Amino acid sequence: MQPVTRGQGTDVTNLNGETIAAIATAVAAGAGSVAIVRLSGPEAETIGRRLFVAPGAQCWESHRVLYGHVVDPADGRRVDEALLLLMRAPRSFTREDVVEFHCHGGLMAVRRVLELALAAGARLAAAGEFSQRAFLNGRLDLTRAEAIAEMIAARSRRAAELAMAGIDGGLQRRIAGLRDRLLDQLAELEARVDFEEDLPPLDGEAVRAALAAAHMELERLVAESRQGELLREGLRVAIVGRPNVGKSSLLNLLSRRERAIVTDLPGTTRDLLESELVLDGLPLTLLDTAGIRPTEDRVERLGIERSRQALAAADVVLLLFDLVVGWTEADQELRALVPNGIPLLLVGNKIDALDHAGGAIPAATDGAGVPVVRISALTGEGRDRLVEALLACCGAGELQGLQVALNGRQRELAASAAASLERSLETAERGMPWDFWTIDLRGAIQSLGAITGEEVSEAVLDRIFSRFCIGK
Repeated sequence: MQPVTRGQGTDVTNLNGETIAAIATAVAAGAGSVAIVRLSGPEAETIGRRLFVAPGAQCWESHRVLYGHVVDPADGRRVDEALLLLMRAPRSFTREDVVEFHCHGGLMAVRRVLELALAAGARLAAAGEFSQRAFLNGRLDLTRAEAIAEMIAARSRRAAELAMAGIDGGLQRRIAGLRDRLLDQLAELEARVDFEEDLPPLDGEAVRAALAAAHMELERLVAESRQGELLREGLRVAIVGRPNVGKSSLLNLLSRRERAIVTDLPGTTRDLLESELVLDGLPLTLLDTAGIRPTEDRVERLGIERSRQALAAADVVLLLFDLVVGWTEADQELRALVPNGIPLLLVGNKIDALDHAGGAIPAATDGAGVPVVRISALTGEGRDRLVEALLACCGAGELQGLQVALNGRQRELAASAAASLERSLETAERGMPWDFWTIDLRGAIQSLGAITGEEVSEAVLDRIFSRFCIGK
């Protein structure tokens, strides 16, 4: 499939001439004082004038707010008191004529306004269609469009900051800069292929050095994408341990709220409890698992089975043991259940009881190579040490310095570009002719163009924007 051509400058590109409409804000009964219905396309202003009555001598000018009422054209009945914002092309998000009805929040008014817009000739927008039109009309590159979706989905302040850097064009500039450098090298190589006798000799070492530098930068971007993924998606942290060792108390301590029931009775937690929180900018989902032990209780066995499944799906495991009792054979058996490759942190609980008794702190006898933190889930002692160790265990130490980060789609393309450059460098090392150098170099340039949308098919665009919310 041929790449899609985007609009340039102020020329508005409307591929099908349709006007689309959708509710652009979250809608729920009794929630939110304002809701927005957005229209974009050649008939947006016409539909707006048909549905909106502005009293007095208010002027329909671009980027001016009008006060009035949305009315049903069929009988002139008022539907809602509202504001209307008109943004004429190309000075709008989509570079098309855009009209927004700012209605009362809730369910009924905003839905009724949308129904009237559709009845007046608009079509219900598909997921992400406003952003897709902004991309096709040259208003956004693909990295900025994806960053908008990431901003909406951000679960922490750091994730929002990373998305904002993408909206501001930080990632686009970095990728476009790399692509321009590779295009310069490709132009030099292709010129020697066609006109070598008429040009001065090409410095092959300089070209090789330029390709190697670009390859190194791409590998760094791919490596940094893991930190970006942590900020965007967060981690699932499973808390496991013997019954009544303090797992639920630890969950409450980290989440700073009573999320789990805490008693002195073993087996209190019979199901998987989840709590979402943000630690030092990193979103976490804590999983408080049922204590794993032999039992005849059918309900408790179901909880234990879910605990085993949580272990397999976790990104990090906190294995809690009782410092008063010390490291036991049962603790060792639990540790053996942690799948290979999943980071493990041993957490000794009830340090407050040891301090009160004045006894020594037992060590985890088989904890070599695994970090051990001692805490009191009851008093909160050691919480900061635990958070620090947990973040280190997650590999989140470099999150604060992260400026831009690739998402999953972009990471695959960057890795493909890096692999193409590596093959081109191998060709150079073998002393092959210039035209052989260009084969994989073109592949790297194409992969980078797909990141920003310079070279991307319509099918790929549809897949990307289908993940956006309706109205964006």
